[in-house]
Amino acid sequence: MLTLRAAGLLDVDSGEIIRPGILRVDGDRIVGVGGEPEGEVIDLGDLVLLPGLMDMEVNLLMGGQGETGLSSSVQDDPPLRMLRAVGNARRTLRAGFTTVRNLGLFVKTGGYLLDVALGKAIDAGWIDGPRIVPAGHAITPTGGHLDPTMFSAFAPDVLKLTLEEGIANGVDEVRKAVRYQIKHGAQLIKVCVSGGVMSLTGAPGAQHYSTEELCAIVDEAHRRGLRVAAHTHGADAVKEAVRAGIDCIEHGFLIDDEAIDLMVREGTYMVPTTRLADAMDVSEAAPELQAKAAEMFPRARTSVKAAFDAGVQIAVGTDAPAIPHGRNADELVALVERGLDPLSVLRAATVVAAELIQVSDRGRLAEGLLADVIGVPGDPLADITVTQQVRFVMKGGKVYGGNR
Repeated sequence: MLTLRAAGLLDVDSGEIIRPGILRVDGDRIVGVGGEPEGEVIDLGDLVLLPGLMDMEVNLLMGGQGETGLSSSVQDDPPLRMLRAVGNARRTLRAGFTTVRNLGLFVKTGGYLLDVALGKAIDAGWIDGPRIVPAGHAITPTGGHLDPTMFSAFAPDVLKLTLEEGIANGVDEVRKAVRYQIKHGAQLIKVCVSGGVMSLTGAPGAQHYSTEELCAIVDEAHRRGLRVAAHTHGADAVKEAVRAGIDCIEHGFLIDDEAIDLMVREGTYMVPTTRLADAMDVSEAAPELQAKAAEMFPRARTSVKAAFDAGVQIAVGTDAPAIPHGRNADELVALVERGLDPLSVLRAATVVAAELIQVSDRGRLAEGLLADVIGVPGDPLADITVTQQVRFVMKGGKVYGGNR
């Protein structure tokens, strides 16, 4: 038994900072809130305690120290990517993010689901990192936005990819690709439904998969109890994705009112990754990609507020390494800058994210839940930027950093 004692703690349901902040922890669970300290006391002084934050779109196997863009695409083998991911996972956890969705590998792996392996290593205590909900390989058509050979405009047969690595065309192939990811440990499915800012071919909002293919992907995943997340920008593509039963739209920069209304009716979640509009450096990109960014980024700054105001369920996601690993809280700040209130943003990073991944054991500081707790130097309801200054991290009752 130990007690965390701090200046306050956030009740995400009431939207209040409870003072003082007293949490009693036994093993990996919170066993009491408020009252008298018991056992060892960790005095956190003026910090305010929050539930561990969650990032619903990261790729820990990409980015980080030593990655060199184009050359990494063809030079980095799976062991090197895994070793780099160790640092990315550690930085993410120490930034206060105790749960993430690793949302779709789109690198050469030989068919191995590296995010599944990384999550197992973290769960076993071999390395430090957040809890990972892995998607395995993103399912994408040949030349689709998440076909890695498209990003670098490789010639034919350079970095040849397989169906097991997510390149799938037609109903039969997409079913097989989904089944392969599930067989090897994916806990959700990621699919590419439209183009994107960095797509070298086609308009950013153009729909990639046919409706029949999308329905087949959803059918395979839902029959096995898995949700489907879709990289989608274009309004028409969003509408087709929602009608096909996809559970979560990633980005959605170009959505319109009709798409928003449909998402509200169907209960479709949105992970807006809005910080990308400020953080992604496209100055060295090809002129046509800079033109796409100039079109899409202003829309990204307004679409999330329109969706939120209409009642779309918003969950926090960064698309890291588009935002560097370890700076995940920049997305929370960006959402407040877009006009969302701090409490709603904190809920988007805790309880809404927990609902999205269908878990009830985290997202709040409450008795019986996992002891995933962070401490920040001030009131996040008054100043969301304190989430960029995490001073204390506990995951499952174990302290990973901060003042002791």
